[in-house]
Amino acid sequence: MNITKILYGLLLGSIFASCKVTKDFQRPSVNLPEKFRNADTLLRGDTVLVGYREFFKNETLLSLIDTALEYNSDVLIALKNIDLARAGFRQVKLNYWPELKGSLDATRNTASRNSFNGAMAEGAGATLAYTDFTASLGMSWEIDIWGKIKRQKEEALSGYLQQQEVRKAVQSRVIADVAGGYYNLLLLDQQLKIADRSRALADSTVQIMQVQFRVGEANALGIHQAQAQLEQVKQLSSRIRQDITLQENALRLLCGVYADTVVRKLATGEELLVQTDQYEVAILAGRPDVYASELEVRAANARVGVSLTNLYPALTLTATGGLNALKASDWFSVPASLFSNVAGGLVQPIFYKGRLKLQYEQAKIERDKAVISFRQTVLNAYKEVADANVKARELGLQLHYAVNREQELQQAVGAAGILFKNGEANYLDIITAESNYLQAGLDAAQLRNDQLQNRIALFRAIGGGMK
Repeated sequence: MNITKILYGLLLGSIFASCKVTKDFQRPSVNLPEKFRNADTLLRGDTVLVGYREFFKNETLLSLIDTALEYNSDVLIALKNIDLARAGFRQVKLNYWPELKGSLDATRNTASRNSFNGAMAEGAGATLAYTDFTASLGMSWEIDIWGKIKRQKEEALSGYLQQQEVRKAVQSRVIADVAGGYYNLLLLDQQLKIADRSRALADSTVQIMQVQFRVGEANALGIHQAQAQLEQVKQLSSRIRQDITLQENALRLLCGVYADTVVRKLATGEELLVQTDQYEVAILAGRPDVYASELEVRAANARVGVSLTNLYPALTLTATGGLNALKASDWFSVPASLFSNVAGGLVQPIFYKGRLKLQYEQAKIERDKAVISFRQTVLNAYKEVADANVKARELGLQLHYAVNREQELQQAVGAAGILFKNGEANYLDIITAESNYLQAGLDAAQLRNDQLQNRIALFRAIGGGMK
């Protein structure tokens, strides 16, 4: 039987053997409910996700998001991790090919007269010293009998795809954080206007009481109470201006640029795309973090396969050929200077102090950990959507009640002012009315922002943002 038939036999054997030793990946079961909690019915909801440019309607915000996606450090690191994973995948694909190396050697040997080679040389009338010139090309090829390289390639591909999903997850988080910070700024702007309005009311109250004090219709206690209320509103305005500056700095940091003023304004129409809050549970499979976690399980399963194949024999073929001569002038005397060597070896691990078996057991444990992590990621994703759904419903009710309260208190402030001027209400009534109206305005503004933030959270929870 010639060497060609042997090689063909080994290759065919490797194909069948590699299918039996290692196991292919199977997606872990997660037993998802049929619908999200708080969903009204088991309906077929939206499964098509839109990108952030379709979801956000505020052009100023979109400009900030684009800047963040270009300069944010976390995004840039994620892109570099993709480059690393891509390079690793390309390298693993080359494992199917043999290794080639070339060498060029010149060796000067001098034998001892008392050695066997020296005695033989003197007996033959040859010199004890000679020079050997060699130019060779060597090949080494490990035959993938058990599917080791196949699993290495699967692991590298999973790692590459995982980094792609991690990049999407990072970008989605940055988009949500930038949008959240932007609308927090708009909230603070609105709260500052409310505080300034209350400051004007409090200042007006102080002036009225000072007039009444001069004519004997108010006392010093009332003036001090009104002045204290005015100082409290001034303190609130100062704190809001501080928060605005801090939020601007944080938002600029997210965008990867130095702290400075952030230009902002409301959209001319709707701030966000109006979407249904009903989605199929299967939509979670498209979330970047869920798919990245699944790919980690796939990579861990491939590592189990690699560690398992290390327990089986390894077949390696080697071949070397080139030119060899005792004189440089005879180096290219072909075919007299040609030489070749072909060898094959089968190495079975026998005793490695338990390292290979331990590596295999550790790989299985790591795979089990990856499965647990994957299921936890799915649980977290389901919870985030369920939380956003209940918030969407309850925040709408809370805002309705808050707006009604603000309107009632606005009328109460007006009534208190009239009664106070007519002497039918005291200073405590007007201070209480103004304080309650201020807080009601702040609460309503906060709830409007909470609605926007929750819609952004739901958009991210279902995997929206990056396609």
